Amino acid sequence: MQTADIRGRWLDFFADRGHTVVPSASLVSDDPTLLFTVAGMVPFVPYLTGLVPAPYPRATSVQKCIRTNDIEEVGKTPRHGTFFQMAGNFSFGDYFKEQAIEYAWELLTSTESAGGYGFDEKDLWVTVYEDDDDAFAHWRKLGLPEKRIQRLGMDTNYWSTGQPGPAGPCSEIFFDRGPSYGIDGGPATDDDRYVEIWNLVFMQYLRGEGTGKNDFEILGDLPKKNIDTGMGMERVAFLKQGVENMYEIDQVRPVLDRAAELSGRRYGADHGDDVRMRIVADHVRSSLMLMSDGVMPSNEGRGYILRRLMRRSVRAMRLLGVEDATFPELFPASRDAMSAAYPEVKADYGRISQAAYAEEETFLRTLASGSSVLDLAVAKTKEAKKTELAGDTAFLLHDTYGFPIEITLEMAEEAGLKVDREAFNTLMSKQRAMAKADAKAKKTHLADLSVYSAFRAAGETLFTGYDELQTESSILGLIVDGMSVPNAVAGDIAEVILAETALYAESGGQEADAGLIVGPGYELEVLDVQKPVKGLISHKVQVRSGEVTVGDSATSIVDENWRRGARQAHSGTHILHAALRQVLGPNAHQSGSYNKAGFFRLDFSWNQALSPATRSEIEEISNNAIRDNLPVVTRELPLDEAKALGAMALFGEKYGERVRVVDIGGPWSRELCAGTHVSSSAEIGMINLVSEASVGSTNRRVESLVGLEAFKDLAAERAIVSQLTSNLKTPREQLPERINDLVQNLKAAEKKIAAFEARALTDKVPALVAAAERVGDVRIVTQDLGTLNSADDIRMLVTATRERLGSDPAVIALAATVGEKPVVIVATNQAARDQGQRAGALAKVAAGVLGGGGGGKDDLAQGGGTDVTAIQSALDAVRTAVAR
Repeated sequence: MQTADIRGRWLDFFADRGHTVVPSASLVSDDPTLLFTVAGMVPFVPYLTGLVPAPYPRATSVQKCIRTNDIEEVGKTPRHGTFFQMAGNFSFGDYFKEQAIEYAWELLTSTESAGGYGFDEKDLWVTVYEDDDDAFAHWRKLGLPEKRIQRLGMDTNYWSTGQPGPAGPCSEIFFDRGPSYGIDGGPATDDDRYVEIWNLVFMQYLRGEGTGKNDFEILGDLPKKNIDTGMGMERVAFLKQGVENMYEIDQVRPVLDRAAELSGRRYGADHGDDVRMRIVADHVRSSLMLMSDGVMPSNEGRGYILRRLMRRSVRAMRLLGVEDATFPELFPASRDAMSAAYPEVKADYGRISQAAYAEEETFLRTLASGSSVLDLAVAKTKEAKKTELAGDTAFLLHDTYGFPIEITLEMAEEAGLKVDREAFNTLMSKQRAMAKADAKAKKTHLADLSVYSAFRAAGETLFTGYDELQTESSILGLIVDGMSVPNAVAGDIAEVILAETALYAESGGQEADAGLIVGPGYELEVLDVQKPVKGLISHKVQVRSGEVTVGDSATSIVDENWRRGARQAHSGTHILHAALRQVLGPNAHQSGSYNKAGFFRLDFSWNQALSPATRSEIEEISNNAIRDNLPVVTRELPLDEAKALGAMALFGEKYGERVRVVDIGGPWSRELCAGTHVSSSAEIGMINLVSEASVGSTNRRVESLVGLEAFKDLAAERAIVSQLTSNLKTPREQLPERINDLVQNLKAAEKKIAAFEARALTDKVPALVAAAERVGDVRIVTQDLGTLNSADDIRMLVTATRERLGSDPAVIALAATVGEKPVVIVATNQAARDQGQRAGALAKVAAGVLGGGGGGKDDLAQGGGTDVTAIQSALDAVRTAVAR
């Protein structure tokens, strides 16, 4: 019986019994707590838990699932697969335990000619929860012998979500493969002889708090009892097809057979080879299905899981002796096996195959270069009589060669070594922290790192931009959407790899150069320049015109004005750092920087704000250094020699054996730096500090404009000062005093106006009191006050009127337009509250009419809304509510 037939029989059986057939949801789960759909019930959880009303009383589906928590067991057991299909039938307050058991038994034991699966009753066992007498009785009623019904505990036969909510016992159905597969004793033995094929969950109770699987309290029955069942399609398939495991069924075996053919090894001849072939068969199918649902290989989240599956497949084929690419053979085999049940894999195969083949090619290059590094590290580790591979080696393989840590662990284990995982995790944490602090968002636009390995293998990119602004080179590679491509055309966004470039890649706090890359018949606008891997420069470009092809000649051209501004900013950062240390002392150490044309910011270790005098002093020292036209000298030195000369290294930066040292005025400013700089300090022009603030308890940040941008800012301030001197008819030097006088006069005038307005409001109180009317025993005041400055004005009138109305029951509801929106405030006195009049409830009544909300205490409450034209209607509604 083919898997597609098993699927069809399931859906037909339950559709004939009133179940709505629900198509499989995507493998990408909508649940934000899950990366993937991990069980057949996942799409129905909102209905089963009552969070969302079920749109149907009963449903059935065959759900695609991905689960990788048991990935190490794949290929080793007959039933573990990362991709599987879960057939389920669900009842949402409709039928319950007896009917669910009858459905399961009928479908399993009915003859194939009658639409069932045709299992022999004598081969089936069931388990029930130890206290579930109802389930036991239902199974006995169907004729199942008592000896083949086993009662088990909560750890195996009780379901809950792990938190307060629905819970209940479950009953599992097992197939006995016979004595040749294991011991007697039924499913309670937990032996592989007994294969679980169907689990029936009876959601009938409400559970309380608890920390474990067994230690929660049952609070009572659910108001609506639900059924959630799941039958493993692959398990039924391998039993019905008479094969030994799920890897040999019709949807998986074609990939296994193709892997055997490619390797020249016979399946069944060697256990180790068999496991590898099963891994390939399972992982290729899982990868195909994930990519069909839109997941693409990456280094994060779902994409990382997919990449791990694909790379484990490549690795397994290598261990089977196949060095060349195999996905162009394996993926079509899986496509053909799966397309009967999932036609979309065939329809979308062009997109899937392009990404899959590119991923394999990239990893094969990575594997070749990385394996040599790992082999050398393994040899050195063994020579040193150690049993643990260094964590920094694992990190190097991950960071530079794109090795998932799991593959490094597997390869090390094959060599008889462990990996210092703790050291690896520490290095990964540091890398993530640095990435967040150093324009991480910008770098995410680069292709996945593994695509660069072949280009990096050809050598480092030569940066010529220290000496020239144009460099002739050639196109070594083009990357579009994370994949290496032969060409790019007008309008495309691509990454360009050159042999040499004059364009500076973002690093050391300096933003990437702007510019162009031009060649025969094409022009590329440079959007960004990065170093995705050490030693390689990638240019993100938009093709303005023409078509660019790998191998074309290319000239990188730096925007001269942009570079001039960037050089000014970067050298300005060094000068300001030196000035900070001169004023504040050596503890004021740079902890980060960012500079681009016309602007820079510098973070430094300091725990208090700079006074205006200190800021002025630092700014003056910086500009004096510019005025003095200090020489700027760059040189390359061994790292130890540079440090011995006092060159400052910045925290978090990585340095090679040889470093570039930048001196400004000799030792006054001497730093390790690979950025671009001016030739002498006078070229900076000017530094204008525009802000200083805290960026943490022990760090401050200064921001500065530099060069022409600094001049423009000062010129703008000069224009403002000139306008003030003209308008106020006051000399520039007297402006501070004159403006201070004006501010004081304005404050005094505002105070007088406020007092006048308060008196004017107070004068309204007698009229409001006089306007009080009786509604039953309650005196009520309602009035639209027109437009007022604030809700506080309304509140003052409401409370003052309440006080003047005395001790008789009184309700005051006043409204006004404040900021073009209606506001109503209601007050009650004690006598009114004794009669049940509550200000909060009355404010809600008014706010409802105004199109908003409100509430508050019983004595004073406020409401508002959006409709100012409804103010009178809102007040009338309060009057009506009081009358009730």
